[in-house]
Amino acid sequence: MKLLLLLCSAVVFAAEWQMVSATRIWDQPKHAAFGDLIRWKDRWYCVFREAGGHMPRKGAPDDGTLRILSSANGDQWQSEALLEEAGVDLRDPHLSITAKGQLMVVAGGSYYPDGVYKSRQSRVFFSKNGKTWTAPRKVVEDGHWLWRVTWHKGVAYGVSKYGSPSAELAANPRKVRLVKSKDGAQWETVTELQVPGGDATAVRFTVDGTMVALTRRTWTDGNIAWIGTSKPPYKEWNWKPAGHFIGGPNVAVLPNGQWVGGGRIFAGGYGKDPHTEIGELTPDGFTPKLRLPSGGDSSYPGFVWHDGLLWTLYYSSHEGKTSIYLAKIRIQ
Repeated sequence: MKLLLLLCSAVVFAAEWQMVSATRIWDQPKHAAFGDLIRWKDRWYCVFREAGGHMPRKGAPDDGTLRILSSANGDQWQSEALLEEAGVDLRDPHLSITAKGQLMVVAGGSYYPDGVYKSRQSRVFFSKNGKTWTAPRKVVEDGHWLWRVTWHKGVAYGVSKYGSPSAELAANPRKVRLVKSKDGAQWETVTELQVPGGDATAVRFTVDGTMVALTRRTWTDGNIAWIGTSKPPYKEWNWKPAGHFIGGPNVAVLPNGQWVGGGRIFAGGYGKDPHTEIGELTPDGFTPKLRLPSGGDSSYPGFVWHDGLLWTLYYSSHEGKTSIYLAKIRIQ
């Protein structure tokens, strides 16, 4: 009996996720959101959108700009750059490191004349020092949104979503396709992903080269996210429902091989108690483990595993103003 109790205790301990800290690191604009985090050249870098609100408003267009911050220790942050493009709402920026060792930002570029959505096309920016950035460069086709980029063996991979984002969905259903690039600027299609209602998608790689995808889904099947896995050349996929709606999804593959996922989760049913939560991800589903201090307008976790902790950048409005937060999480 004593041995059984010890074994049970060990199992419980192994499943513990502990919040080490959670700190608000930026709250200067009216609305700071949709960020990402990376460690590059022994410094921390993060990027996020600054604007007047979650979306441009009709009659009061408000183009989003992208703020770049850096930090030596993750405690004190300084602004390095502000990326902007006249007449374009830059949003949902994500960071990666190119095959040449440059810092790269990919972001959506949407047109909202008079605050009414018209079209969109993704942009990329590159930097050798984190301070000076190239001019915005359009990538993929007009109407497409390359949501996040991951580099693997010198090649960048990402998922581009396209199709109507509005009530026209029935006539023009949203689709997603896997794309790749050798330089982050010229992209080609690998395959169209058979994910009904596919939306924002994060892809990562395991040690054996398996690609893992976590895909938000909308307007279908209760909006339950899907988890996908694929072997090279990444044309054939296996998909399973994650069991939860996951907005602004992200995935991290830890050094021990464990998968972590997270994003906006609803407690008590779709649309109820929105918050940011992370948890264990497997090919068969998502198990929430830890609710971050968050609520309301909140999501988009950016993951970096460093010194035995999962550093997680996210945004939230639970303290009133929509701001950027950094959490450090121990996974045992």
